[in-house]
Amino acid sequence: MKPKKTLLNTLENELDFLGEDHITSAVETPIRSDAFELPDDEKIAKIAVHFEQILDILGLDLTDDSLKRTPHRVAKMYVKEIFSGLNPANKPKITLFENKYRYNQMLVEKNINVYSICEHHLVPIIGKAHVAYISNGEVIGLSKINRIVKYYCKRPQVQERLTRQISEELKKALKTKDVAVVIDAVHMCVASRGVEDVNCSTITASIHGQFLNEATRAEFLKYISLD
Repeated sequence: MKPKKTLLNTLENELDFLGEDHITSAVETPIRSDAFELPDDEKIAKIAVHFEQILDILGLDLTDDSLKRTPHRVAKMYVKEIFSGLNPANKPKITLFENKYRYNQMLVEKNINVYSICEHHLVPIIGKAHVAYISNGEVIGLSKINRIVKYYCKRPQVQERLTRQISEELKKALKTKDVAVVIDAVHMCVASRGVEDVNCSTITASIHGQFLNEATRAEFLKYISLD
């Protein structure tokens, strides 16, 4: 584990680089316009057929009790679970409340689980998201922040896009630019294949509004670097 000072410096450097105008990829996930014309049960059936062919080509005996239901299990998992965030019908409904407490400091929710799928090799991205905002008169239910993170994780992703999608959704929902998102994640496409480096992680950030101010940014980074 990195010393706290080193982690803080790393995050500060990342945030210096990834500012308000940073663009690493399109914010929107590339989805075809007809993506949801086919019902889920038909998608599952079609994916199962293709996945069965893949396993057969690999030489696996699909009559084996352990394997014969695998194509269906994978297809159902793709549609109903790990790629369910592709469907806008699954987008969480956001509830806002009046900020009756007049709390005008930053609110930080750290260590939100990130479990997504790399769109390049379809293997997991696993890590933590740290989210902060400063109220513009309304506050969001805490669980909704987790649900927003989870929704955008449940699709094929690149970490840069995921970070920006979360921050843009929160800015829109909260009607404020004062939002910061940092993700620290391990990519299985790096850890389990290719260079097979299990000791590195990737940090991305999307900061806006007051969080671009040095003092506010430093306060945020101090909070999220605590163990």
